[in-house]
Amino acid sequence: MAKAHTFHIPVMGIGFTVDTPLKVAQYGIDSVISLVDDILLEKLRKMYSDKRGLPYVEIDGKEEDFRAKRITSYLNLMHDLVDEKFQELKETASNSNKILLSYISMLPNASKLKKDFNKLISIGGNAAEIKMWASKNLVKGAIDVNIMTKVDKENFRGNEKLSDKYNDAHAALRGFAKSKLNSSVVLSAGMNPRLYGYMVEFDDFYPDENGQFKKGIILKVSDYRSALIQGRFLAKKGLWVSEFRIESGLNCGGHAFATDGYLLGPVLQEFKQNRKALHDTIFGVLCQELERQNRIVPKEKLSFKVTAQGGVGTHEEHEFLIEHYSLDSVGWGSPFLLVPEATTVDSETLKKLAIANESDLYLSDISPLGIPFNNLKGNTKDEEKQSLIDKDRPGSSCPKKFVALNKEFKETGICTASREYQYLKIKELDTLGLSENQYQEHYNKIIEKSCTCVGLGTSALLAYNLDTKTEGKGVSVCPGPNMAYFSKVMGLGNITDHIYGRANVIDRADRPNLFIKELHIYIDYLNEKIASSQSTFNLKEQKYLNTFAENLKEGVAYYEGVFKGLNGSFATVKAFVLAELEKANQVLSTILSDIELQPIEA
Repeated sequence: MAKAHTFHIPVMGIGFTVDTPLKVAQYGIDSVISLVDDILLEKLRKMYSDKRGLPYVEIDGKEEDFRAKRITSYLNLMHDLVDEKFQELKETASNSNKILLSYISMLPNASKLKKDFNKLISIGGNAAEIKMWASKNLVKGAIDVNIMTKVDKENFRGNEKLSDKYNDAHAALRGFAKSKLNSSVVLSAGMNPRLYGYMVEFDDFYPDENGQFKKGIILKVSDYRSALIQGRFLAKKGLWVSEFRIESGLNCGGHAFATDGYLLGPVLQEFKQNRKALHDTIFGVLCQELERQNRIVPKEKLSFKVTAQGGVGTHEEHEFLIEHYSLDSVGWGSPFLLVPEATTVDSETLKKLAIANESDLYLSDISPLGIPFNNLKGNTKDEEKQSLIDKDRPGSSCPKKFVALNKEFKETGICTASREYQYLKIKELDTLGLSENQYQEHYNKIIEKSCTCVGLGTSALLAYNLDTKTEGKGVSVCPGPNMAYFSKVMGLGNITDHIYGRANVIDRADRPNLFIKELHIYIDYLNEKIASSQSTFNLKEQKYLNTFAENLKEGVAYYEGVFKGLNGSFATVKAFVLAELEKANQVLSTILSDIELQPIEA
């Protein structure tokens, strides 16, 4: 079925898009729910059930397979509530229905749906005709879900380790697979072979003879090689990837999975050039495996979408990505944190986001996963963390344990942001006989970790005035660098008008082009890597940094070719972009020279 919009709302944090489908799906907008926190989902299921007068039976944490059951129950509730709203819209459709008019007005100007509706109105279509048209033509936004594949904590009953299917990501997948949803799971954070192998147990992920799926698979990747490897791996199990969702390695929100200097433009170009080869390769593997399993082989070739996200902020950038790289959709994340009609953010955090500038947004090491994490200075979770440090009791009480993955001290795993882990790690540090400066450096790295698996969901509880006794009131928030240029709370109509070029919500005139911003972030990241490597510089490190810098130089050369060849797009910034690319090229040449001159450890 054709999509209503050319953008989608990616998953943000744990709680910021937890009920976004209920707010935007009736307008044909796709969005994604995080499945990390089943405790949060259960609290919201109770809240929505109470509000709607629906029966609610608690799924207790002592119940068998409680995590999967909570996720299934919450997703079923979202499915039913979204369906109810969408059916009501179609049944009450008329030329005076405000929701229908909002639906139509938010569509792209070039939308066939919009043109057909306006034509029907212009010829005086009556209420019955409008209702019939709406019933046949309006499309609902997808209720997709996200699973971070590496957040797959093993679980225990007492001291007995449970089977893999009770691991956190496995249980989340099962919860989605057993739900009513006809949508897709976004698999992010890299490949988890055990989890991918577990998917074969659910028939909804396999196609029928017409090539239709009840449940689809979306892979979030940062380069072509990853897409090819993971796409083939899944195809060998008879599983088809229905979308490759390409995300900028660093110019994004949440966790930042830095590539080896591969910039978004060249990555998208590689997908564009190799799209057919990628399709043919994995489709051939898929058909062989489906035959081997005696499953249905689709009569027609299956298709997949290619989408991108990370740092896009203007209509011109949005259109360029779609047209130049033949994309099916573009993800808009961080700006939607300022749209209460779409996301769930508490009032205090909303204010902090609105006034944030470049210096307030930084790539941090606070994530317990050990992956760089985009952070907002002054967030209340970090303030809470500092308060505990000041009391000489660093670390979180770890009430939810979703990222209790470290096994240095315990087979069952401990979170590196927890009080238990930090106490044990500092105790170990005390025995190493380090100098004062060395000790402080190691100590700061230990206590820097923050309880994000709680903090990224707390905002939703605060926004709905729900109990936070277990979680506390500290909020973590993870906007991308692009947030600096959006400085006002917006309505859903405001942001869609901005995306489609009907309005401009950015007041600042100094926002850099999407590609230049990402390039600067990568160069800063490279410089930090070089600085942190100086004390232990070796041949392996030198090779990595050289490759990183050379890839960036190739990216700069690619962009120079693109922008020099442009006639219409980016006319107002073309000269500036080319000048910035020339500067970046000189900087990278200097960096490469410096890398060569670094003394190498014997």
